[in-house]
Amino acid sequence: MLFDELGAGTDPTEGAALAIAIIEHARKCGAIIAATTHYAELKVYATNEPGVQNASCEFDVETLRPTYRLLVGIPGKSNAFAISKRLGLEESIIQDASNRVGTETQSFEATIEKLEQTRHALEREQEEAAALRRKAAEDERKASQLRAELSVRMEKAEIKARRDAQRILDEARETADSVFAELDEMRRHANDEQQADEINRARSELRRRLNEKEAVLRENDDLPRQEDKKSSRKLRPGDSVQIKAMGVKAEVLSVAKDGTVNLKAGIMNVTAKEDELLLLENEQKRKQKTAPVAGTGARLMHVASEIDLRGMESLEGVLAAERYIDSAAMARMKTVTIIHGKGTGALREAIQQMLKRNKLVKSYRLGRYGEGEAGVTVVELK
Repeated sequence: MLFDELGAGTDPTEGAALAIAIIEHARKCGAIIAATTHYAELKVYATNEPGVQNASCEFDVETLRPTYRLLVGIPGKSNAFAISKRLGLEESIIQDASNRVGTETQSFEATIEKLEQTRHALEREQEEAAALRRKAAEDERKASQLRAELSVRMEKAEIKARRDAQRILDEARETADSVFAELDEMRRHANDEQQADEINRARSELRRRLNEKEAVLRENDDLPRQEDKKSSRKLRPGDSVQIKAMGVKAEVLSVAKDGTVNLKAGIMNVTAKEDELLLLENEQKRKQKTAPVAGTGARLMHVASEIDLRGMESLEGVLAAERYIDSAAMARMKTVTIIHGKGTGALREAIQQMLKRNKLVKSYRLGRYGEGEAGVTVVELK
């Protein structure tokens, strides 16, 4: 049932009372009612009466146009004075009219205005909360993408490690086959039957050991799990660690009393629990081995005669090698050795390109037999 301006066209007080009575009668008959009105008495009735609710259509006083937004639960404000002022009616007339409005009506209108202000504040807060939720969702998406990339990197690193291990094993087998061939040749020329038996036993033992190493290599379950490893001591600022779950290297910035560790991983600052991290012993030894120690007076700093860069990425290895060359030159060393391993040769190539450009380097060459061969580069300094 729809009532438009119910009770209008007569005395406002009597019209409002009549409108309320009509609505109550229709409600008792079971009717569902929508009634429009400008009477404050009906707005108060809807506020206080259970089963009856106010609603209004939002109106923009600045543009004098409705926004067509239905606001359920908030009574409408007449805005007669504000609209009159926008239309150019003299301020004195508006003020006089405002003074003639009853105190109860003024209080009710003020309450409605406060409700409007509260509603606008809530809407702003909802918009800000929605923006924060969108930002949180975007951050979660980026974090998920980063985790996926780290997972791919870990998988590639594991595949590379297994390929390198397999290559080393193949090289060992080739060496063993060569030794076997020599043993066979020796056995053919051996006159002593006992010597031949010893050669056979040596060959069997070598083959057995190779098979054992290969079996261990191929047993995934026997490989140590990264998450099961534990640090050998408490972490300290400056330590190099690995985040177990992601396999990412990081540097310890600080350690809180509750065991929370602040880390710097690349360009990101992250936090983790101490049991989620693994102290990289080799990294600590490498830092200690390559760090120059200043002497007193005219004494020269002490620098190790070699640096081990195996396991580093090309960029990381080149930077470490450059710092090492600078320290060795300051210590007036003539010859130093850079251990980069054989591997794919990428690290060796990157380091030798750096040496070619370095003004402190007089010459360089690969290691000879007994020095590490292609796994090391011997550098002569100026």
